[in-house]
Amino acid sequence: MGARTYTAAVDVWSVGCIFAELLGRRILFQAHGPVEQLNMIVDLLGTPAEEEMKTACEGARKHILSSPFRQPNPQKIIQLTQGNDDAVDLLTRLVTFDPEKRITVDAALSHRYLDEGRMRFHSCMCSCCYTTPSNVRIFSQILDPVHEHPFDPRWEKELSRMSMFDLRDRMYRFVTERAPPFGVALTINPNSASYKTFTRL
Repeated sequence: MGARTYTAAVDVWSVGCIFAELLGRRILFQAHGPVEQLNMIVDLLGTPAEEEMKTACEGARKHILSSPFRQPNPQKIIQLTQGNDDAVDLLTRLVTFDPEKRITVDAALSHRYLDEGRMRFHSCMCSCCYTTPSNVRIFSQILDPVHEHPFDPRWEKELSRMSMFDLRDRMYRFVTERAPPFGVALTINPNSASYKTFTRL
């Protein structure tokens, strides 16, 4: 909503939108402009209380306050999640208006919705657990993998101090100078039948 300061809560909102897209196979708030998108958000979540908009920009706040009051639309979230109670709960907590009331990253990762996927991963796909000769699965003590080189948040702080042009050049160099072992180049086939189902003309 045009906030001028950002915390991890904005990333949590983004994850909520991606989660909804994975569940519903379409963009949650696909709009032609910011006002239309804001209306779509309010149509889903209902009109927020004034204190829940304290981090929003003045224009967004004025637009919402001058619009008719709308109730939340839980039916849409239930349809998106196909009625899965845990998915409804997680999605609702990921896309909460007030960033201070939004679920934290750690709480989201510990949410019961992810338990089944975590157990499936550790039952047959991971390399940290193993099966004994007597066919007993021995699980790792740490069920959430930790990368050997975790992300350093100082990198983001450094980027935030750069001009837009310096940042653009830095990102371009970062992408183009990556060594090939990091992965296979992404190729998209616009003639594929699947491609047309994921694009909006």
